[in-house]
Amino acid sequence: MFDENLSKNIKALAYEKSIDVERVFEALEDALASAARKYYKTREPIQTVLDRVAGTVQIYVVKEVVENEDQIEDPQAQFTLDQARELDPAAEVGGTIRLTYVTKEVVDVVKDPHTQIRTYEAQKIDPEVEQGDELKIPLTKQAEDFGRIAAQSAKQVLYQKVREAEREKVYTEFADKMGELENGYVKRFERGDMIVDLNGKTEGIIPRSHQSRAERYSQGDRIKAVIVDVHTQPKGPQVVLSRTDPRLLMKLFEMEVPEIYDGTVIIKGAVREPGERAKIAVTSRERDVDPVGACVGMKGSRVQSIIRELRGEKIDIIPWNEDIVVFAQNSLAPAKITRVSVTSDEQAHRPHLDVIVDNDQLSLAIGKRGLNVRLAAELIGAKIDIKSEEEVKDEVADALTAMLQEAMAESRAETNVHEIDDLDPELADKLEAAGYDDLDSVLNASIEDLTQIDGIDDDLAASIIETARKHEEVDQPATNEEEDEDADAEAGDEESPEAEASAPQAEEAHVEE
Repeated sequence: MFDENLSKNIKALAYEKSIDVERVFEALEDALASAARKYYKTREPIQTVLDRVAGTVQIYVVKEVVENEDQIEDPQAQFTLDQARELDPAAEVGGTIRLTYVTKEVVDVVKDPHTQIRTYEAQKIDPEVEQGDELKIPLTKQAEDFGRIAAQSAKQVLYQKVREAEREKVYTEFADKMGELENGYVKRFERGDMIVDLNGKTEGIIPRSHQSRAERYSQGDRIKAVIVDVHTQPKGPQVVLSRTDPRLLMKLFEMEVPEIYDGTVIIKGAVREPGERAKIAVTSRERDVDPVGACVGMKGSRVQSIIRELRGEKIDIIPWNEDIVVFAQNSLAPAKITRVSVTSDEQAHRPHLDVIVDNDQLSLAIGKRGLNVRLAAELIGAKIDIKSEEEVKDEVADALTAMLQEAMAESRAETNVHEIDDLDPELADKLEAAGYDDLDSVLNASIEDLTQIDGIDDDLAASIIETARKHEEVDQPATNEEEDEDADAEAGDEESPEAEASAPQAEEAHVEE
């Protein structure tokens, strides 16, 4: 029998650890069962029942009932239905049966002490047993008889069970608080990680990866952080906190801005580069409430409070808009955007924005180390390419040049080799037979290529290429002159209505004079 104050001690332990009293009793029963298995040296499943008032312990072997021997997987833990009904006629398949003894085989040489016992030791319990018999060892010992080793094992099991109950309580308490803001004190530092005391009984951890490089804390400092994970791993604090998560910024605004707390102003998104810059998109449910002004506060009082909490991190408060073009222009502030074009990125499943800015706004739009455009792209959920007006003009010029070159190549390809001025017809036949049947192929051929044709040496090959070039030079200006004439004609047509319109104006001016 345990000490008469056992129940009081267990209640005190439960109160100290903030866990249910019944969980401590169950943990102690598991610990005693472990000690009993060691004492009796058995693999049979042992269950202990602790009287909550008297403190006495009842020890049983519990076996599962199966239908027949074919279903027995572990003879130490299972009985057939027939075996069970010999002991309890009401036994059913799937139920359990309690035994007040441990069964072992009597042998002269023990190979497995968990299932066998020596003959002379067995005869101390039952003088009539012989080798080959099964001995039923009664489970009559009390906990104080189990010995030091069994007691040590029970202590370890009890500590483990209580620790599991503590961690389960912490998980239950904080699992529903994911993304919530928690206050605490810096308790200590471990290998760069910050251990935070949350409520006097629970510790949280801020890993180095979730700490801002711009912040420095000392032991005992008060700290605010957002919960990003709660795990059940057996080692280390269970509650993982963060000072870099964007949800911290959102929760700080919710604390400082009453309009956000009551739902008048809604935060649509937030992104951060911890310690450097952050962007937060807000919108209002009421037309009369300015979401940006509400977040900034009188003379910037509200946003300045948050900036101080984040150790000087710059914050851009952006009005959210359903139109992605307007939202992109707002997100890239303070840069002034000339125009935005939207295309789809099918592979990334997100919009692709081409943003054009003035040359003097390019560096401002991109930001230091690309920070401004990177945060804007993350906030919008799109890929953003920023270009200056000069770059766009260069791209257009390059595209027109490429189109012109392609048109010239097509024109050369349409000119038959026989149409090349001053080219001997016999040479034209040889070139055509060799596959050089148009002006383009001749111009693109090298002297070495043409000398592969019978009857053509280096000098003649060079002369052929020079003749082709002269033909192109003569043909190109003619084409350009035709285009200029067409353009002049179109300009003349466009100017004629203006000239006609100017005649009445001249008449009116004359009348006025």
